[in-house]
Amino acid sequence: MRYSPLAIALSISLACVGSAALGQKPDDQIDPRSISFLKAGEAALAQKQFALATDNLETALAIDPRNRAAFRVLGAVARAQGFPGKAVRFYREALDMEPNDLAALEGQGEALVQRGAVEKARENLARIRKLCKADCAPAQRLSAVIAKGAPAQVVAAQTATEVPKPNTPEQN
Repeated sequence: MRYSPLAIALSISLACVGSAALGQKPDDQIDPRSISFLKAGEAALAQKQFALATDNLETALAIDPRNRAAFRVLGAVARAQGFPGKAVRFYREALDMEPNDLAALEGQGEALVQRGAVEKARENLARIRKLCKADCAPAQRLSAVIAKGAPAQVVAAQTATEVPKPNTPEQN
């Protein structure tokens, strides 16, 4: 079957319009059912019911995968459970949708510190400060977390896995 150039052009333009519709929705255009599950997930997190929070947030994303706040809260759930690597990935999903999301930058920075990647967390702090153009609450909170440093067990594990330098003739 042969397609006319007009049919091909029309299908390409429809595909472009369709893919644009799948792009990031402004937060006020997120499906209300997804928002409802997001709120239930936030409430479950507040009560430290991590499995219930995760279930609600995953449902929110199944309903509307552009619900950036659900990714942020999933990051918070992962941090609260002690899974900073997982949290960093969830925050990255939110930042892929909106690179200037201050809450996602802050949460990711906190997860990076929790993981022991303090220098990367400082990069997030610098980005937040650049976006705020003044000292704002996310910058203050992340700065405080960075000042505390990585948890002791993470620092101990990092130093235990460092490879010792080979002996040089001067050391013998």
